[in-house]
Amino acid sequence: MIDVIEKDGSIVFTARIIPRASRSEIGGEMDGAVKVRVSSPPVDGAANTEIVKLFAKALRVPRSAVAIVAGAASRTKRIRVDGVTAEQLRNALG
Repeated sequence: MIDVIEKDGSIVFTARIIPRASRSEIGGEMDGAVKVRVSSPPVDGAANTEIVKLFAKALRVPRSAVAIVAGAASRTKRIRVDGVTAEQLRNALG
């Protein structure tokens, strides 16, 4: 199960990133984190930008509502999404 913290109308969760994948997608769970595959390489923030776009689209929020709060240069990241509940995240991820 994905570990999600709800606080002040936002959620914070961990994502495990797999860069240079054949396609970009959010799916699965790995050790309490959301597994995310991105086709972009981890160069000049390209993968981070793609991660923000993927979560914004999946959760139907503006990109400005999604932020990487920890792990910008790591494969394991903490992501904050404003205006979404833990239940909405779990429903969006299937």
